[in-house]
Amino acid sequence: MMFGTTALQLGGQAPLISLIAGIVAIILLLVVLDLPAFVSLVVAGFAVGIVAPAVPFAEVPGEFATAFGNNMAGIGIPILMAAIIGKAMVESGAANRIVRAFTGVFGADNTEISLFGSSFIMSIPVFFDNVFYLLAPLARAARSRDGKNYALYIVAVGAAGVVTHGFVPPTPGPLLAVEEFDANLGSTIAIGILVGLPTALVSGLGYGYWINRRMEIPLRDTMGTTVEELEEQNQVETSQLPGVLESLLPILLAVLLVTADTTTRTVLGENAAVGDVTGFFGDPNLALTVAALSAAFTYYRMSDLDSDMFSDELTDALKSGGNIAAITAAGGAFGAMLQAAGAGEYIANGLEGVGLGLLVTAWVIAAGVRVVQGSATVAIVTTAGIMAPLASGLDVNVAYLVMSIGAGASFCSWYNDSGFWIVKEIGGLTQAETLKTWTVATILIGLTGLLSTLLFSAILPFA
Repeated sequence: MMFGTTALQLGGQAPLISLIAGIVAIILLLVVLDLPAFVSLVVAGFAVGIVAPAVPFAEVPGEFATAFGNNMAGIGIPILMAAIIGKAMVESGAANRIVRAFTGVFGADNTEISLFGSSFIMSIPVFFDNVFYLLAPLARAARSRDGKNYALYIVAVGAAGVVTHGFVPPTPGPLLAVEEFDANLGSTIAIGILVGLPTALVSGLGYGYWINRRMEIPLRDTMGTTVEELEEQNQVETSQLPGVLESLLPILLAVLLVTADTTTRTVLGENAAVGDVTGFFGDPNLALTVAALSAAFTYYRMSDLDSDMFSDELTDALKSGGNIAAITAAGGAFGAMLQAAGAGEYIANGLEGVGLGLLVTAWVIAAGVRVVQGSATVAIVTTAGIMAPLASGLDVNVAYLVMSIGAGASFCSWYNDSGFWIVKEIGGLTQAETLKTWTVATILIGLTGLLSTLLFSAILPFA
């Protein structure tokens, strides 16, 4: 009888055991043994599935492979096209030309302001990872030109994009929460910007300046471009570089195509007739492909390569992008295995009865689910479902509940989040550098976002 009771108790703790197994495996493989990231994430994902009763033992490899495939379906083409965009914009001088234009407008010492503002605005209609694909070449070109401030540029781009992606509809997470709570979309967008701007300033520029004074991140070869190629572009006269509009065209095309679809569906509804057209052209797979073709055309026009050499150059970029896509998809699959093991639900249920105010309780649940399984969207959906029956008890605008959940769901991106690997691999960072810049910035986003939500809800309840 005692054995049966013990087994039952262990069964109830199975999600927690799976979580611990995953954390131990990832630390042992990535940190202690220093195995390649892709291999470490696959083995850690298997380890979670093996100890998780919710996943049948025989189906563990298949479950992980399915999750890997689902993640690759979402990020595979965009990352490969991003590799071409990065390679082409650097080699053609387009990235360097944009940085020189930024310098002319904002001054040589304020490049981070332009990167921060671009990321903050672009991530409202466009997925953060796609924004990072587009702005990373500019950050690298700026670092090559300045010879410093790479930590600042990475944090400024990353934090600004994450904030608007997690706080401001119509990005999917906040939009799902708006629908769950039947909140007003317009007021949620306004409150999202109100709460998000100080959050982004503190976690992006504030922390960016602080960490930049304490660590120097060198440029490394990544995404098919070398440090030498970046430095060579700094010696080219501005008159010999492509024009500003042509240089910006890949970014403008991607943003305009995606924004047109997002705006159409938000304003006219999901069933609008024109949605078929905007949905086709606004899909990130196509939008990034169009952007890549634009960048490649400029690269070909500005180079003296014949068609065979040009093709080889793009192929090299795709090889680099394929490795990044594999690592990113494996990181997402590791998080998906934790989710399948019930770790996120276990944490959410454990925190549901915590005796805190509704806004703080929502943040705690969202942050707990986020840290455990990695996906911000899953954290938002899970928390919104739990909090929906309680939302009527709020004495402030329900949009603040959306903000609280968004802040919690942005908290602490680490190894089980595909975003961590996107920043690391595309930015050319080490694991330690990514943890000190990206992970700490997302921790600050979560904490500052909660404080901003509580402050503004007290001053401007909009009830």
